[in-house]
Amino acid sequence: MSDLINDGKTRVYWVGSIANINAPTTTELNAGADYTSRITPDGLKLDPSTADVDTSSLASTFDTKTVGRVGFDVEVTFKRGDTGPEDLPYTTLKYGVSGFLVVRRGVAYATAWAASQKAEVYPITCGEPQNVSPAANEVMKFVSPMKVTSAPATAATVA
Repeated sequence: MSDLINDGKTRVYWVGSIANINAPTTTELNAGADYTSRITPDGLKLDPSTADVDTSSLASTFDTKTVGRVGFDVEVTFKRGDTGPEDLPYTTLKYGVSGFLVVRRGVAYATAWAASQKAEVYPITCGEPQNVSPAANEVMKFVSPMKVTSAPATAATVA
């Protein structure tokens, strides 16, 4: 068994409209904006969390738990561009803007969207963009904090 290498095998799109997040169509995805090449190598943060629900009772001698609500902490770090399409994430992902963050993993980036591919679809409203403090020998960057507004489809199948 070999390890799956991540480099060059992630695609991230910002899509304005998706009718069914469990089965986004290639037409809907291709109408979105490809932000993959504007995201820093470590800039895609989609961290799920699951709350604990205490199921023990007054008679319990052991603390028992089950799974509770799920949430996501989402932040995407982008490279800034000087003009045009290179700076589209910065000019688009402003406070209060809503859409869908779509992530495909494990398939070569250059491979076109196709039916039966797996993807993650997150309904998002953007927070206030945060400019990253300047540093020597780095590109200018900003962080887009994103709020997941309803349950995502983390195992969607492209239709």
